[in-house]
Amino acid sequence: MNVIIDLCVVPMGVGVSVSRYVAACQTVMRDAGFTPHLHAYGTSIEGEWDQVFATVRKCHQTLHEMGVPRISSTIKLGTRTDRTQTIESKIDSVEELLG
Repeated sequence: MNVIIDLCVVPMGVGVSVSRYVAACQTVMRDAGFTPHLHAYGTSIEGEWDQVFATVRKCHQTLHEMGVPRISSTIKLGTRTDRTQTIESKIDSVEELLG
């Protein structure tokens, strides 16, 4: 099953700046073959369910290996069975309405 997720990974116990950890997760996602869509409060990725969630797990593992003692993640996700939908197609449909 294909899934689109919006992932926000919050490393805890590492200070105020978390950009190096966000960059590490972006690398994990790219290495897994995804095209992550980074935004100010998270990242969206799409793909086959098991591969997407294996990548989320790998993000957590990588950050723990970097010394992060605690991680809190929020995931929003969506699946469809009536048609194929991508991150781009969702954005395009709204931008089309905006003209």
